Amino acid sequence: MKTSAVDVQALDAIDRRILAELQDDGRMTNVELARRAGISAPPCLRRVRRLEEAGIIRGYHADSDPQKLGWEITFFAVVGLESQKETVLTGFETMVADWPEVRECHMIRGGGDFLLKLVARDTAHENQLTTRLTGAANVARVQTLQTIRTSRSLAGVPL
Repeated sequence: MKTSAVDVQALDAIDRRILAELQDDGRMTNVELARRAGISAPPCLRRVRRLEEAGIIRGYHADSDPQKLGWEITFFAVVGLESQKETVLTGFETMVADWPEVRECHMIRGGGDFLLKLVARDTAHENQLTTRLTGAANVARVQTLQTIRTSRSLAGVPL
């Protein structure tokens, strides 16, 4: 994807409306998006493409229900590594990037080095993933936190 700089301060009210509408429903047609943004379809499409090229719009995806697809458990893992050398940090990131169960990986400050969001089919699978994490190279500690329920999960950012 080509990346061009777009100053976030240069985003006008129409750009922000387009982004807000797409965060809410990324499947709407350009005609509907233009109607909601209060402009005609051709300039709306140009604006969307400019936002995509600038990397502000990173992509589009379906928000699927994990439990309906057999992923009964969502849990988080706070991972502390033995070292914070860049090779160790990137090695860990590379390792978990290959795990389909790892849905998010964030390097964090305070209380650990990484925060992972994982999904598991059942408790045995969750235990297997935890064991894989604790046994991985350069991992010093792992604390897991199982989700009981999620009452809010929003895509994007406030606009």
